Amino acid sequence: MTEIGRILGSGKEAEVFEYGALVLKLYRRAASKASSFREAANLSILERLALPAPKVHAVGEFDGRWGVLMDRASSSCFADQFVSTAGRAPLEDMAQLHRSIHEKPGDGLPSLMARLFARIRRAEHLDSSSRNRLLAQLESLPDGDSVCHGDFHPWNVHGSGQGFMIVDWLDASCGNPLADVCRTYVLLHHAMPDRAMGYVEAYASLTGSEVSGILAWLPPIAAARLTEGVAHENDELLRLAGLSP
Repeated sequence: MTEIGRILGSGKEAEVFEYGALVLKLYRRAASKASSFREAANLSILERLALPAPKVHAVGEFDGRWGVLMDRASSSCFADQFVSTAGRAPLEDMAQLHRSIHEKPGDGLPSLMARLFARIRRAEHLDSSSRNRLLAQLESLPDGDSVCHGDFHPWNVHGSGQGFMIVDWLDASCGNPLADVCRTYVLLHHAMPDRAMGYVEAYASLTGSEVSGILAWLPPIAAARLTEGVAHENDELLRLAGLSP
């Protein structure tokens, strides 16, 4: 049996380790079994769509933790280029990659709308009036049937040029691409606020979408993130959701 190698990356949900020529993504103990099978199921759907995502080789328990064994991405992270390169070029490269995801049908993936409704209903920090208003806003927005990544940002893109691989598909879903772009806006707004609106504009220009159509998703997308255990972002999320000055 192959030995678990050195750690390659660590996030809120999981850690990634070398495992021979592959990588092993081990989820943290809480709900790790369900998360492992969920991501593996998502990746198996994406594999037949020929998206630049890792291929799953196994799901199992390793040293008491559940995880997914998958293809190894390049060690180079697109975030390095995104952070160090000024101008629109990295924004446009990222937007082009995002569009290539959205061009694929999301059949078989969980519903993004259903996930957003569920998260807003259970989000803390919301009074009943605000919750009902956000649910009504969400209901007024158009659903879709495209693949949505759910956590698309520069740190989840590896490689370059024709060798890109997109990782971390736990929250992949079927829905409206503009909601997925708005989710990226929320993530960038916290990590790189000077690039967030530029990314929205780059995607809108590339696809012929309206910036206003992307930002229409902002209140429910920001409110839904309140359930993700990122307490240091809560004040900012409430502002983005239109719930505080």
